Amino acid sequence: MEIERKFLIKELPADLASFPCHKIEQAYLNTNPVVRIRRQDDAYFLTYKGEGHMVREEYNLPLNETSYCHLKEKADGIILTKTRYLLPLEGGLTIELDVFGAPYEGLFLAEVEFPDVESANSFTPPHWFGEDVTFSSGYHNSTLSAGKDRPQ
Repeated sequence: MEIERKFLIKELPADLASFPCHKIEQAYLNTNPVVRIRRQDDAYFLTYKGEGHMVREEYNLPLNETSYCHLKEKADGIILTKTRYLLPLEGGLTIELDVFGAPYEGLFLAEVEFPDVESANSFTPPHWFGEDVTFSSGYHNSTLSAGKDRPQ
């Protein structure tokens, strides 16, 4: 099970470039249930996500580059690109801060994954986080890829 909360970002940290990051490209083969392919740096994955917002099933399976390219041709909608920065938090948590590329330039989303629902519910976000959009399906990457309900 994946337990995470998602936030818009009011301002990017000034030292963002000093944190480790990944270059991500992802596309969706299906959105209900979510079936996604992802290239993260030089690694490739097929992911299944169940229904839900803060708590949902997630399964990741490895792919090779050839399989990824083959499946990418079958993807629907927008192929998302983003840079994901990894910022440490107290308690062993990590902020995954996504800086999106075209057509979503200027969209910054932070996700924090938790070991349990209690930790997720008691989380106090850093001051530079904005609105909590955990329960807004408009900010799911699968929705963004479809170009539906594009957030402003």
